[in-house]
Amino acid sequence: MAFTAVTNIADGVLKVALPLLATRLTDSPGLIAAVAMTLSLPWLLTALHVGVLVDRFDRRRLLWIADLTRVAVMGSLVAVLATGKLSLPVIYAGGALMGLAEVVAMTSVAAIVPSAVAPRSRERANAWVAGAETACGEFAGPFVGGLLVVALGAGLALGATAAAYAVGVLVLLLLVGRFAPAAQPPTTTVHHRLVEGLRFLWRHRLLRGMAAMISVLAACWGAWTALMPLVATSLLGLDEHEYGLLLSCLGAGGIVGALSVTWVNRLLGQRWSMFADLLGTAAMVAAPALTDDLAVIGAAAFLGGMGGTLWTVNARTIAQRLVPAEMLGRYSAAARLFTWGAIPLGAGLAGLAAEFVGARGAFGLFALAALAMAVPFLRVLTPTAPAASRGAR
Repeated sequence: MAFTAVTNIADGVLKVALPLLATRLTDSPGLIAAVAMTLSLPWLLTALHVGVLVDRFDRRRLLWIADLTRVAVMGSLVAVLATGKLSLPVIYAGGALMGLAEVVAMTSVAAIVPSAVAPRSRERANAWVAGAETACGEFAGPFVGGLLVVALGAGLALGATAAAYAVGVLVLLLLVGRFAPAAQPPTTTVHHRLVEGLRFLWRHRLLRGMAAMISVLAACWGAWTALMPLVATSLLGLDEHEYGLLLSCLGAGGIVGALSVTWVNRLLGQRWSMFADLLGTAAMVAAPALTDDLAVIGAAAFLGGMGGTLWTVNARTIAQRLVPAEMLGRYSAAARLFTWGAIPLGAGLAGLAAEFVGARGAFGLFALAALAMAVPFLRVLTPTAPAASRGAR
């Protein structure tokens, strides 16, 4: 969890610093939205192959490689910024490499948790991990990022991010145990292993349905992340620090979701706990379309962050009951292909829509898409579906 916390603080700073750097180079919604796309596009392009790597090689070693890559990329961006030659293509390239490293790191972490935690403790462990992701990546990271950009400048903000990733490398030295997957037959090809992961996801109605629904919700998150830098600075008149505080509302909701998920599950059940994400996401993208009131937009972001964590914890717990350990890397990658892979698509569609109907109109379209997920949710996540998964393993 310490590794997740440290690296997600760095991720949160990066989410603020790179888009704000882009706003200094252009005022085009599409070009600014493309920054968010580059950070998440590797999930769409490389997730399945990374899943094969995670099921074939030592997962702790892959975490080291991913984090060392992050340090190198951030150091390079700082050097380019110092020379005054920063450009949008350089930002896009850096974002894409950071996104690829994130795919490797997060897929490896998802596969490590079941190896280190007993089944009965996984809901709590997933809550702690998700809490660290949101508390640091969506709360502390954006807040610190906005503060660093305003007080110290973008160069030092990126340098601090590189230092945080370096600390993550050191934290991995404390991770002891065996995290290599079971040996695979030498005749198993990469293509065959890719197909196995996709086939497992496709044939399981509950897992397939959750992946399809979260892809739409994740696209809404991509749209919000892509358009908010422009909306915050141009329409709401926020500075970098205030924008960081707005992003932190997402993280604050995530923290509350992580701390309360067990209680909410007992009160409402896993099904309605996950349904809250639909409502929270819809509120998050609807608020900027309907009002300029910063308090309302921040409160809606809080609800979106809380709902997202409730879904994440419960979806991970359900999947860990249903998916064999030797396939967790490929399954996690396939599932996140639909989740994180949808984020750049949402960002791109949002940027395109904003060019024609404006940012408010684009937010309204995504709010309708989130609400439309209520019908498939009630059909797929039936009252008995979460309970049935508990007896799977």
